[in-house]
Amino acid sequence: MSKETIKTEELRLEGLHCADCAVTIEQTVAKLGGVEFVKANFTAGKVKIDYDPGQLGHDDLVRSVEKIGYKVSTETHKNLEKKQIWQAREFHFTLISGLLLSLGLGVQFFTTNQALFEFFGRSVTVSVFFYLTSMFFGAFYFSRQGWASIKNLRFNMNFLMSIAIIGAIIIEEYVEAASLAFLFSLAELLENYAVERARNSLRELMRLSPEEARIRRKNKEVALPVAEVRIGDVLLTRPGEKVALDGEVIAGASSVNQAPITGESVPVKKEVGDKVYAGSINVEGYLETRVTASSENSMLARIIHLVEDAENQKAPSERFVDRFAKIYTPAIIVLAVGVAVVPTLFFGALFNPWFIKALTLLVIACPCALVISTPVSVVSALTNASRNGILIKGGVYLEEMARVKVIALDKTGTLTKGCLKVADVVPLNGLPNDELLRLAASLEIRSEHPIGKAIVESAGDAKLDEVQDFESIPGQGVLGNLGGKKYRVGRPELFKNLTDELPIKQMKALQKNGKTTMLVGTESEIIGIIGLLDEVRQGAIKTISKLKKAGKEVVMLTGDNEETARAIANQLNISHFHAALLPEEKVEEIKRLQEKYGKVAMVGDGVNDAPALAAASVGIAMGAAGTDAALETADIALMADDLTKLPYLVDLSKRARGVIRQNIFAAILIKLSLAVGVFPGLVSLVIAVLIGDMGASLGVTANAMRLARTNPEE
Repeated sequence: MSKETIKTEELRLEGLHCADCAVTIEQTVAKLGGVEFVKANFTAGKVKIDYDPGQLGHDDLVRSVEKIGYKVSTETHKNLEKKQIWQAREFHFTLISGLLLSLGLGVQFFTTNQALFEFFGRSVTVSVFFYLTSMFFGAFYFSRQGWASIKNLRFNMNFLMSIAIIGAIIIEEYVEAASLAFLFSLAELLENYAVERARNSLRELMRLSPEEARIRRKNKEVALPVAEVRIGDVLLTRPGEKVALDGEVIAGASSVNQAPITGESVPVKKEVGDKVYAGSINVEGYLETRVTASSENSMLARIIHLVEDAENQKAPSERFVDRFAKIYTPAIIVLAVGVAVVPTLFFGALFNPWFIKALTLLVIACPCALVISTPVSVVSALTNASRNGILIKGGVYLEEMARVKVIALDKTGTLTKGCLKVADVVPLNGLPNDELLRLAASLEIRSEHPIGKAIVESAGDAKLDEVQDFESIPGQGVLGNLGGKKYRVGRPELFKNLTDELPIKQMKALQKNGKTTMLVGTESEIIGIIGLLDEVRQGAIKTISKLKKAGKEVVMLTGDNEETARAIANQLNISHFHAALLPEEKVEEIKRLQEKYGKVAMVGDGVNDAPALAAASVGIAMGAAGTDAALETADIALMADDLTKLPYLVDLSKRARGVIRQNIFAAILIKLSLAVGVFPGLVSLVIAVLIGDMGASLGVTANAMRLARTNPEE
């Protein structure tokens, strides 16, 4: 089958609320002829399928999923309504099951329990009839999933619970069978509700962008669904309205609240040429923007897509839980079989009491609460982070961030604003200041480096010479021919043949004041120095202080010279810094820090620092909303140029690790305690479901949801 014939479909499912359910769906769909790949994501409530449309179609996929008890939703994720728990069909079936169970108990204990008929030699009384019908309604949904598990030879909760109910019926424990069906159905319903609450926080992000957009076509204002707006259309946004689509301002000026995208608490000024994002709020002025991306490819949509993809990546804790469950569940099942058989065969004990204990162990055998404990915690944390302008690419990076010992930060554009300005022009051979600056700008006009751009900007309207044979040497500077003469602008390394002529004294005088120095010269002499100043980013000093209080070692890495780096480090109270580093040397420094401390996070712009970010345990890119490369390459992206988000990220990762550990410990402790309590008769089937399944699952989910309410420190 060629790649060209493969079609990808994404189905959104109702009722998908556990990891085992996801595996059952994957195994069922994978058996269809023509399916190349299938991945179910229970935290997002969807399944992604790659298949050959020549062998099967959309309807075949839907039927295979609905056959095992799941409903395929035709609504988009954005338009999904928050369904109340009592609106679900499963709720109605559970309610009927509970009422019938109550009627059965009432008849059995308070009235004459008459026989209705015989079935396979067994007398079916009024109460037994109520118990059996209660069991039918209670087990209606999970029994189908249990049958699918049996066919796939997967011992999940649906399978084990179905076996327990059948076993209870065989030994005529109808009250236990009906109670199991009702309580497990209720547990599934409440678990589904809890997982839906975790999903709703992500859906709220999706609803931030409007359904309609006002655009100008043929000199007329028209309102259209955002899906019908074309790239290049002119979008009109009045004060107080939400921006419907990503675009570039072509008329007007305003302040825009883009907190949903970048997490910035203060509105950002927007003028002609600036970018605006769908979902942000136009605070005061009238804006006309040219649409640059469709609704499916907006920055908000991409963030949501990346968050959903991140949910698919298993965190280290989740992998541990999976390994534990593979040992725990079979071990308890073997124990249950032994409990059912050994006392009766070898010690002459009564069969029924020990069989009930074996069934109770089967119920305890499924690690449902354990399996759900980590992914729900991760989803809550990732969604919280995205609401606050931080995109974490997966649970693995969330947990890695909690283990980080050192945070290395690039200087220019990270600790400083990255808006370099020429502060000093120092001629060394009598050349006028303006002429020295003009020569340097003539070379730098071809450069993409921030230093080059600052020099060109400072030259203003000066007439620049045309440069020939231009060459840019990374980490050193630029060189080229101007009027037949070779010039160069850059660091001292670019003037190796003139080492004895370096103006060390003048350079150090500028560098001690935190200025970056660039030499201007020819092949035979140095004709001047240009000093550039970059302001420390607002909140940087406070951020560094908070990181230190959180127990993190802070290190500054920069390609700038030693004196300038020391001046900035002193200003920020950073005791460890490494200067004059080339891009590849930053990578080596990251590796040295990892050897010394262990886990290291690197914070940079995501473009120039891409190698260092890739080498770090966790790569964090700043200002990612403006650069596609940063969004794609970083492990964690700070959507705004806001360094103050770092302490919140550290705090969130620590809290997430704490909650995950609490959930895992609690789930294991509850299961093992219940298993031990079965033998002296302290734990019944009903208690096993109430505490071991429903109680434990709801408990770990409620604990995980606390992460959704973790807010940045004011």
